[in-house]
Amino acid sequence: MIKEAIILAGGLGTRLRSVVSDVPKCMAPVNGNPFLYYVLSHLRKEGITDFIFSLGYKSGDIIDYIESSSDQLTIKNYQFSTEKEPLGTGGAIRLALEKTSGENVIIVNGDTLFSIDVNAISNFHLRQDADCTLCLKPMKNFDRYGVVELNSDQSIRSFKEKHFYPSGLINGGVYALNIARFKQETFPEKFSFEKDYLEKFTGKRKFYGIEQDRYFIDIGIPEDYERAQKELLISYGSLVKKSSGKQE
Repeated sequence: MIKEAIILAGGLGTRLRSVVSDVPKCMAPVNGNPFLYYVLSHLRKEGITDFIFSLGYKSGDIIDYIESSSDQLTIKNYQFSTEKEPLGTGGAIRLALEKTSGENVIIVNGDTLFSIDVNAISNFHLRQDADCTLCLKPMKNFDRYGVVELNSDQSIRSFKEKHFYPSGLINGGVYALNIARFKQETFPEKFSFEKDYLEKFTGKRKFYGIEQDRYFIDIGIPEDYERAQKELLISYGSLVKKSSGKQE
């Protein structure tokens, strides 16, 4: 099983400025805790032991939080990869990979909670000997996300642009990545992981998708950020009480 994860936590949170100002998106408060707290709590529960935080905007806020809360988060092995200037998702991942130690790594977004089964993703990724495996979330009646189409063997067939879909599989922003093969690719200094790697090389590299119909929320817009306040209190109520010092 893959035990190491990169957390992409460098986002500015521009669309959240009306409700949360001047903090990285992953540090937006949800029931007294940064949203990042819930992401890390789930990954720890799933067996991830080593964390690499890919940082950019206000990186000091995240570094301070992790260093002061590592005991509470039960995180012992962590490193920081900090961009001097925005490199895009691809450039940020490539920089963070310099701190990895294994052959494969899980990659997640710090402003999205997808309650993935890490063991299932790891086993599938390794069994397929994939270059990259995407965790896909089935959704209905949506227009905020594009759709990922699969072939019968679960390899990626295509990525479709955002518009209204009555149903479909979306890219949940969780990846299992073969490190050595990704490093062999040639990219510019700044590039998009989604556009310049996944979409560009679909059909040319071993890209697969695994469907997981589990809890998913992306707090990139105010409506979903407000929804997180209610839903995560229900799903993670005991964690919220413990972390805020309240009695259960």
